[in-house]
Amino acid sequence: MEELFDGVFHWKSKHPKIGIEVGCHFVAGSGTAIDPLLPAEGLEWFDENPPQRIVLSTRHHLRHAPELAERFGCPILCHESGLYEFEGGPAVGGFAFGDRIADDVVALEMNSISPDDAVLRIEAGGGALLFADAVIHYGSLGFVPDKFMDDPESVKARVRQRCAALLEEDFTHLLFAHGELLLDDGREALREFADSDS
Repeated sequence: MEELFDGVFHWKSKHPKIGIEVGCHFVAGSGTAIDPLLPAEGLEWFDENPPQRIVLSTRHHLRHAPELAERFGCPILCHESGLYEFEGGPAVGGFAFGDRIADDVVALEMNSISPDDAVLRIEAGGGALLFADAVIHYGSLGFVPDKFMDDPESVKARVRQRCAALLEEDFTHLLFAHGELLLDDGREALREFADSDS
């Protein structure tokens, strides 16, 4: 568990289904856990930093949210278009693009790789954008493999279009559910990615 800036924590854990390490985040100011797997420190780490809500950046990132929700009695939230995924449980509430989910977290539209795929703007430490599945970062900004997209070329074009629009937001850092953090230089990296055609 690493504090990146101003009460924004990041950790990686091995995903039990896909077998690779993925990124998880916690915004201490509002007690917002984002896409959580259990950290190496265990659930006990949150005893002194109890979550007030758990936000899924996409419906596919339920991960260990039910365990945190049960222990701390907090809601799980997902974009409203993805709520069908949880008709059989667990209980998940919805948010819309543009909603202020917490005092320091706003849901922004990506809606490219899937309708519920969101970008979360975290208002701390100069601002950060957190990407779900539409943009990943392993060495450079990129996309998930084509096999995970219904129409890869149109999805990629839409992602770049949305990234260009996100440049209007107030941010310095880029955070990812999949890939390495991009601290301080996030705006220029996103601009180059939005303008690229590869």
